[in-house]
Amino acid sequence: MGFARTCSVALVGVEGVVVEVQADLEPGVAAFALVGLPDKSLTESRDRVRAAVVNSGAEWPQKKLTVGLSPASVPKGGSGFDLAVAAAVLGAAERIDPRAIADLVLIGELGLDGRVRPVRGILPAVLAAADAGYHQVVVPEQTAGEASLVPGVSVLGVRSLRQLIAVLTDEPVPEEEPTEAGRPDAMLAGLLVPGAGLGTGLAADPTDPSEGPDLADVAGQHRARRALEVAAAGSHHLLLSGPPGAGKTMLAERLPGILPPLTRQESLEVTAVHSVAGILPPGEPLVRRAPYCAPHHSATMQSLVGGGNGLPRPGAVSLAHRGILFLDEAPEFSGKALDALRQPLESGHVVIARAAGVVRLPARFLLALAANPCPCGRHTLHGAGCECPAALVRRYQARLSGPLLDRVDLRVEVEPVTRSDLLGQGGRGETTEAVAERVREARDRAAARLADTPWNVNSEIPGHELRTRYLAAPGALATAERDIERGLLTARGLDRVLRVAWTVADLAGHDRPDSEDIALALELRTGIARGVPVGAGDRP
Repeated sequence: MGFARTCSVALVGVEGVVVEVQADLEPGVAAFALVGLPDKSLTESRDRVRAAVVNSGAEWPQKKLTVGLSPASVPKGGSGFDLAVAAAVLGAAERIDPRAIADLVLIGELGLDGRVRPVRGILPAVLAAADAGYHQVVVPEQTAGEASLVPGVSVLGVRSLRQLIAVLTDEPVPEEEPTEAGRPDAMLAGLLVPGAGLGTGLAADPTDPSEGPDLADVAGQHRARRALEVAAAGSHHLLLSGPPGAGKTMLAERLPGILPPLTRQESLEVTAVHSVAGILPPGEPLVRRAPYCAPHHSATMQSLVGGGNGLPRPGAVSLAHRGILFLDEAPEFSGKALDALRQPLESGHVVIARAAGVVRLPARFLLALAANPCPCGRHTLHGAGCECPAALVRRYQARLSGPLLDRVDLRVEVEPVTRSDLLGQGGRGETTEAVAERVREARDRAAARLADTPWNVNSEIPGHELRTRYLAAPGALATAERDIERGLLTARGLDRVLRVAWTVADLAGHDRPDSEDIALALELRTGIARGVPVGAGDRP
């Protein structure tokens, strides 16, 4: 009899669970049994592993073979266990020393010719291995850079099973042709949640704001630009409403450029989600800039919050984690899809329950909505000839439900661009680089204030803390209190006004919000003018 064990990792959402892969050989009729709650794709690894071992020059054991995956209670799927199963079988057959693989974590798919192909989720898998105390991992060569992001772990990238056997047996490592760069076909299928039309629209990963679209290209729209700056500085949700062609989409597309780069911890969080989804750019294992996700309005609820067969996969809210989720033509999205955003907007994560298990996915994002005033878009244009009946306009605007809008901090009317602004007579607006510098300074002030707390930006501060620990200047809340009495502001709305006011104060360099900061926060939320002047290049 022969026995060997090694390890691999099962992914449940973006969390990894180390799985012990055991292989046992006994005399008897040649058979291959795989046990331990595998799904269909993992069950098919029996044929892949057998062909890969034979085509790698090793002899397949003609005995009764049982491969067990432990713990058996954890659902396991995908082709990432192939490499570990093959190594365990070769160890049980004494082709390699079982002791050489006992403390290894092996992740990778095997082709029938023995070549090792990349799989999704390498980063969270290696993180799980490191947390479990393992220090050596073997991964496909194409994903070695991603695995190397985890400190304290020695990474071996291999191109084929032949190379792995040679390394473990101290034989000369054979030369193999490098695998073509880029994501494999199997990973491309992970770009879409099954049955859900989702276009990620992920922004490029520029090294500085000047490489993206410039905010100076937007003509006029001084109040909307101010709202954009406040949204970026405090990670506040934003609604831009106005007629077609006013610049709503242009503004939203320039929002990623004024966000600061991700911290190291945030980069690892975002990279882990994108790795599980299979959308990491080739050659760029670490995501350093805030992601930008803009699904089409035909996206389903599952594509937004996550779903799919078996264990759920990340949806748009998770792909936009630590970045921006932009919903253009927001009223055209289904009501169920929009209302499904309410829970992640509050909690910063989404919990999806399916028959195969419950998955918790990160979803702390900045929501940017763009909406027309009516189906034809001319409702607010005087004399433009809107032909939409009043009842139709009400139904269209009601598609953005009250509970969803109550979670949106900033609501700005984007007016049509004037002739003077369009011709540049009012002067060119500030560049993305200039605004990004102010946003960075405001973020630094907030970070210093919140250094000993679990929160990173103003939008994450709980309401209780805002009313007891982070107080506004004396008398500054008088206007907000009147709005509550008039029914213009809810309790949740007051908390969000206070968060925005702190961001406005950070942008202005104030120690705490004064009455003008509160007035601007109220104006940006309610749309009611408070007499706060806004000019091109004005700083809050």
